[in-house]
Order: sequence, then structure tokens, then C-alpha cells
Amino acid sequence: MKQVVQNYRTGELLVDDVPAPSLRARGLLVHTMASAVSAGTEKSKVDLARKNLVGKALARPDQVRKVLETLKREGLRNTYNKVRNKLDSLSPLGYSAAGRVVAVGDGACGFSVGDAVACAGAGFANHAELIWAPANLCVAVPEGVGFEEAAFTTIGAIALQGVRQAEAKLGETIAVIGLGLLGQLTVQLLRASGCRVIGIDVDPWKVELAKQHGIDLALQRDDNVVAQTLSRTYGRGADSVIITAAAPNNDPVVLAGELARDRAHVVIVGAVPIEVPRSPYYEKELDVRLSRSYGPGRYDRAYEEKGLDYPIGYVRWTENRNMEAFLDALHAKQVSLAKLITHRIRVDDAERAYALIAGQRDERFLGIVLQYADKDDAVTPIATPGVEAPRGAARVGLVGAGSFAGGTLLPILKSLPNVVLRSVCSASGLTARDTAIRHGFAMSASSPDDILTDPDINAVVIATRHDSHASLAARALTAGKAVFVEKPLALSRDELANVMTAAAANGRLAVGYNRRFSPHTERVCGMFSGVGGLVITIRVNAGAIPDESWIHDPEEGGGRLLGEACHFVDLAQAIAGAQIERVYASVVGKPDAASALRDNACITLELANGSIASIVYTSKGDVALGKERIEVFGGGMSAVIEDFVTTTMIRHGRTERFRTRQDKGHAEQMARFFAMLTMGASPPIELEELRGSCLATIAVLESLENGCAVTV
Repeated sequence: MKQVVQNYRTGELLVDDVPAPSLRARGLLVHTMASAVSAGTEKSKVDLARKNLVGKALARPDQVRKVLETLKREGLRNTYNKVRNKLDSLSPLGYSAAGRVVAVGDGACGFSVGDAVACAGAGFANHAELIWAPANLCVAVPEGVGFEEAAFTTIGAIALQGVRQAEAKLGETIAVIGLGLLGQLTVQLLRASGCRVIGIDVDPWKVELAKQHGIDLALQRDDNVVAQTLSRTYGRGADSVIITAAAPNNDPVVLAGELARDRAHVVIVGAVPIEVPRSPYYEKELDVRLSRSYGPGRYDRAYEEKGLDYPIGYVRWTENRNMEAFLDALHAKQVSLAKLITHRIRVDDAERAYALIAGQRDERFLGIVLQYADKDDAVTPIATPGVEAPRGAARVGLVGAGSFAGGTLLPILKSLPNVVLRSVCSASGLTARDTAIRHGFAMSASSPDDILTDPDINAVVIATRHDSHASLAARALTAGKAVFVEKPLALSRDELANVMTAAAANGRLAVGYNRRFSPHTERVCGMFSGVGGLVITIRVNAGAIPDESWIHDPEEGGGRLLGEACHFVDLAQAIAGAQIERVYASVVGKPDAASALRDNACITLELANGSIASIVYTSKGDVALGKERIEVFGGGMSAVIEDFVTTTMIRHGRTERFRTRQDKGHAEQMARFFAMLTMGASPPIELEELRGSCLATIAVLESLENGCAVTV
């Protein structure tokens, strides 16, 4: 299918052929008939991508801070790979579209194949022939409303949320600063609400267009707008001011303070610096409000992606209900787009649309629609010029192409001899296609089935979100493939049992417990080989991640203890050289048992050879301290590993130090996995050890829930 994309590093725009997105639960696959180009939001995104590296850093200091934090935790090489992977990636464009439903995912209630729908959301309602969008970001299009009009539903909902934030009432006078597409829609919605509207813009053409839509007073910025507003409001000023302009300075904010009456609302919808002059805002006691995109639910994963609605008795106007209301206004002819749509452009020629909003063409524009062919697009893999697989090679299929796969796994895979990258799939067809082109895969697809059923693939690498690890690993093993799956192997005992059944018949399973393969770990293991009854302490200063992250989701990520602390459970088992027999854990704060926000815990492990291990996992520390410290005591010897950079070993009063670049064992682990496949070597970790590590980590959560030690 065709999709409009941009290279984030170079800023280059193109219409590329990419695999279609896959159907997922709680969402719809939609064949796009029309999508709207946003001259504000999308222009900002395109302009940012076209900046050089310094320009990007100045524009996004928040991202620079994240890079510096990653550098402290993971070292220069891993940080460089992750940043390069991000910069070189293709980015989707678009967030407002309309089309027909071609497939309905589980849990997406109220929709049927063939329904006309409007779709919203960056990363979902892209400029693409086929899109997947969560059900809460989809709304049925009423009879009589065309796809071109419906394509503007997201932008209309943004305007409507601004009106709601202004609490505009019948008979009030509302000033709208900025008469671009968003401002024009805001004017019409206010008029439909019975308000008198004053509009201001620097462009006389947009001022004239507002007059054609029945605005009460439309003014250019230099038309003595304050005096005229006061004249129209009996000297009182506007009841509310809505800023829909995009500006490089705070002039709209200053103007709003001058136009507003005493104790009025000033609502900021557009992209303007929020620099509020104290005097007028203080003297009038103005109420400054920000309008969050298209309404309550925005940026809430539980609402947008998991389909959890807000009760209407408590939240009347969610983003979905705002979308419905805008479509109803179109249907009732309260809002008209006839004069606002200035350009209709075939998706194949989408670069022309972005040339318009970038000011590269001398044409007036407002509403720009991308049009699509009225046909269903086949969901098929896309071929990429690849490398011929030599005889006996490992032919790899990668399932999941996120930041970890791109920044850590793929650089290693590409460096290994006799490994050929055959196919990559991702729920987002664009991500799969982008990964295939940049890393040299022969094929890209959007369904794991394309990899699991490919007879040319003999090794599957799984790097998806945690909830799919066990099922994908079991299916790949059953299909006769060698499987490398990132941790965690499973999120429950039942999942683990299914995987181990498949692995027992196949025998070729590896899990991403990489730290045991670090040269630092191997030195320490060699030092304590044959010494029983070790005392092991592991401190993990993990740093905080946002509460809304998918990793904290009990269903999707399982929480950080299952998702990352499993590394250190396995590491303790590897250093002790024995299976874990009993687990006891306690957690800070005692959150609800159903919560996955348990990332501050103390874990005690008892092992079969009499060793004990203590793991302190915390998100409360300062990342400047360093992330991981492992101490081992036994047989009159001591060893300390610091962040897999430095190891200090002390025996018989003598100190030995070992230092490398940070090496957490990823490359060695992969090398051993492929040696198993191509050379018949032993598995990197025996199946019983894999089972023991996963069971012990699951037992950590069971211990937290029942407050008792759990036998593994």
C-alpha cells in the first residue's frame, strides 16, 4: 500500500510502498478514502525533521535530556546506536482521515465491515491507503456526510474542544485570534452555539473568508482591533478569547489580554509561546486555559488504545464524543467545509501538499485533502533487494522492530557471519518496511504468520511487547524454527508451560538473559566455580519511567519486575550455578495487587546449593549513581561488578581489576544462539534453567500478592 512518510534525519518526504498494518484487538482496519493535511501540526513536524542535528536539539531539549540519561545508564555505544536508529527512521505523517472498515478487531464493539468511519490519532490515522485505528478514535460517519468532509473530523474536534474550554454561551461575544483552518472551524462552531464572533488575522484573504461564513466582525491585526472589539461589546471586551493562531512570539497572548473583559477566559489552542504579560492578566483576573487537543482521553493509553471509556455522567465530552458532535454539525449544515477545502491532491502527489504548507508554492491554501483510490489493498509482504543466503546460513525472521531491536539487536545480527536477514514484521507496516530498507532484510511484512510459515526462515528473533512473547515463541518452535525471544519468556505459569512443551520437542530456544554472557559475569563465575554457599547482592538503580508506559500495564507489559528484574533473577542463578528453590519479595508502598507499578522491591532468592541472593530493584534513585552493581562473596573471596564496565576481584589479599567498554553480553549471547543453529553447539542456556528463571520471577509477584515465601 502507499503511505506518506518522512525521513527524520534528512527531512526528505516520499510516498512509499509499505506493508499494510495488521489487525489488532480493540481497533479497526480502515481503507482510507480521504485524509486531511494539517497546515499547523504537520508543518511543525516536517520543519523539525528538516533541521540539522543542532537545530533538532535546540527545538527539542526534552529529547536531549533523555539522550543524556540514556548515556549515563547504558554507555556511549548503546546510546549512539539508539539515537542513530531513531534519526534514520521513517516517520508517518497525518492524524485525521476517513474511509470504510475492512476488518474489525476483537473488542471493537459497534462497528461492522463496510461502515463509513472517521479516524483520529497521530500514528494511527496516517496518510496511508490502509490504516489501523483504536475503536475509541473511530466514529461512524452519518449519511449525507462525504468522506472529504469527514476527513477533517479530528481537526474539527480540536476546534470544538477549544469552544468547550471557553464555556461559550448563547449571546456571548467570543474573539478568535487566528483564522486559518482551525480558526475558521472555531468561528462556525461558535456561530452555531449562538455566540457573536469577532475574528482577527494578519491575512486579509482569511479575514474575507471568515466574513463569507457569517462572522459578526472580521478584522486584520492592524485594524485597531482592540478599539473595535470594545465598540462592539459596549466597552466591556470579549467574554472569551480563543487563540487558534500559530506564532513564533507571544503577540496573540498579549492581544488576547487586551481584548478580554474582566474575568474572561483566554483559551490557547494554537502553537504559541505561553508568555503571559502580568499586568493585564492580573488586573482583569483572567482565566488562562489550555485546550488539550481534541478532548478528555487524549494521551491516555487506557482510553485511546485499550478502549476504556469515561462515564458520560462524569465526562460528557470525551475526544470520541467531540468527534461525533463535529460530524453531527456537518450533517446539520451548521458547519460547512465547501469554501475551506482549497486543494484536492492524489496521495501519489502528496509532496505537492507539503510544498504548499512549507510555502514553496505561490498558492493560497487552507484545507488540503489527500484522495485515495476506491479499492481494497492486499495485505502482502514487500520485497526489498536482499542478500543471497549461503548454504547452511541462519536465515532470520525478526518479529517486532521497535527501538530495542533497532538499536541493540540488529547491529549485532548484521555483524555476525553466516547470518542472513530474511524478513521483518511489525504491527506497523511502515516500521517493518523502514527496518527492512535500513538493515538489509529481503522482505517486510505486517503479520508474524508471514515469518512463521516461510520455509526459507530457520531462525526467528522475537522482540515484540511482552504479552506476545510466549505465544509467538511457542508457535515458532512448533513450526520447527530456532527461537530467540527477548525477556520475559512468559507472564504467567500457563504461558510458560505452553512454551516449554513446544521447546521440549524442538530443543532450540534462547531467551534474552544477556547479562550472564558478559565477560564480567564470566570472570566472576570462573572465580567462584565450585564454591558453594555464595552470598550475592544485586542493586539495580533502574530509574523511573512514566506511569502510563505500556511496560507498567499488567496485561501488555507485566510490570518492570517481570519485564526487567527477571534479568537479575537469572544472573543470580548463573553466578550461583544452581537452581532457585524459594523466593520472597516485598515492595515499597504495597500497591494494589492488580497494579504493575511495583518497581521498588527487595527480592530474596534461596538456591539449591545453599547460596542466597538479594536483589534490590528501585526506580527512586538518581541515575548519576550508575545502574547496576553486583557483589559476590564466598570461599574467602569477593568480587564487585560495576555497570559491566569494571570488575574488581579480591582473593588472598590481592586485588585484580578488569575493565572494558560497557558489555552486558548481548553480542556473545547472539553468537552462541547462532552457533547452536549453524554449528550444532549446545543451547546458550539449558531449558531447565530458562524454566527456573522464569518461574522464579513469576514467584516474585506471587510472593508480593500473598506476603509469603513461594517455593519455585
